[in-house]
Amino acid sequence: MDNPGNSYSQALKQIAKTANSALPLRKALNTVAKNTAKAIKAAGCSIMLLNPQKAHLDIIAAHGLSDLYLRKGALNVHKSLPEIMQGKAVAIVDVSQDKRAQYPEAAEMEGICSILGAPLLQKGEVVGEIRIYSHEPKHFSQADKDFLSTVANIVAIALEKSELYRVLKADHEESVTKRRKLTETPKLPSSSLRPSSFSHTSEEEFAKLLDFYRIEWLYEPRSFPLTWQDNKVTEMFTPDFYLPELDLYIELTTLKQSLITQKNRKLRRLKGLYPEVNIKLLNKSDYLRLLAKYGYGPLGETKVEGVNQVLFSHTQIQRRTRALAKRISYNYRGHQLVLIGILKGVVCFMSDLMQHISLPLTVDFMAISYYGSNTEPAVKITKDLDTSIAGLDVLMVEDIVDTGMTLNYVLNHLSSHSPASLRVCTLLDKRVRRLIDVPLDYIGFEIPDEFVVGYGLDYRGEYRNLSFIGALNPELIEKGRRE
Repeated sequence: MDNPGNSYSQALKQIAKTANSALPLRKALNTVAKNTAKAIKAAGCSIMLLNPQKAHLDIIAAHGLSDLYLRKGALNVHKSLPEIMQGKAVAIVDVSQDKRAQYPEAAEMEGICSILGAPLLQKGEVVGEIRIYSHEPKHFSQADKDFLSTVANIVAIALEKSELYRVLKADHEESVTKRRKLTETPKLPSSSLRPSSFSHTSEEEFAKLLDFYRIEWLYEPRSFPLTWQDNKVTEMFTPDFYLPELDLYIELTTLKQSLITQKNRKLRRLKGLYPEVNIKLLNKSDYLRLLAKYGYGPLGETKVEGVNQVLFSHTQIQRRTRALAKRISYNYRGHQLVLIGILKGVVCFMSDLMQHISLPLTVDFMAISYYGSNTEPAVKITKDLDTSIAGLDVLMVEDIVDTGMTLNYVLNHLSSHSPASLRVCTLLDKRVRRLIDVPLDYIGFEIPDEFVVGYGLDYRGEYRNLSFIGALNPELIEKGRRE
């Protein structure tokens, strides 16, 4: 078994070496954040300084966190782990259940479960914090806290002794002041960070396309210094867009060769200085290919024919699926679970859900058909379970629940097989159409009274393979009824 003390000792040697190196201060701190997260086996790390009024924390270095999360809003020292300001290392095991987490919704979108923070102390006064973030529930040990506190001391010394500290702090405070109005709201997604106008029509067109597919984006979110003279930045590069879902910066360009050459030169310089940054230079045909690559529509088309609106993007579905799986894993710990789904619409959701459930489980499927009139439909089971569920814990997995009539029939059928427990998990809940009040234990999203397709849901056998869930155009449905 690895000795955590020895592991932390080796990590501290590397962190101290980095902090004392000739690297620019900001780059050194980003490397310290990376090494700290790696040593504690965490997903990310951030280093923050107090603002001049000592009311908020501003991030000056980070690793493993998306720009969307970093720009979620100012951290209030009286709301976000306030005990750190008293000089203590503080942990949150479950962000979703702890009031000391200022932005639980942002943490859920980022997949953050646990946080550990420690103060940066200079002459006994707290000047900032360092925090690490875990995707899994983590009970931090005293060794973890001692390690992070030691890293915090190294960072504090590096900040105090660095000749660039004063410049860094002044530049950072100026940039924070300029964007304070953008970052002080906690609302998500990033609509509050969106401009009232764009520099070019191509940017507006690209933004509309991203909006249709519910792809999160930030406009000109970050400027990268490229050249310096006497500690002054003389050239910077600001990409047009950042896509947190893909961790990708986008710079749009026309086909004018002189502009392409100039931007390529800047991109080569940027990649040399910031090798961890993923950035692409794209024209219109390039970004259509990019979106097609990630399943956001066919090449050469900005929208999927017949889909009126994208309700939930692929990333939103995956985030919510992981959150549901986490709750299910916790609630059924110590039990062997049986997942049961009704073919065919549930296939995508069932497949993704079971991959994230950290329990032993088995899977079975049923098939049903409908008969009778449109006003009084009836249900018939055409494929029953392959194995017995008597005495077992059963979770009925549904793609969508609307009237509740079908689900009620299936639950009564399953209850007759005497399972130890029987609960329901549904991706979509169309509550507005409910006729029978069936119990739903786990719900992904509540949706309006729309005909939805995608992610396994179909219309006349089509649209199942869309990576997102969208609302079908009512005119198309009406046309189908007439035919």
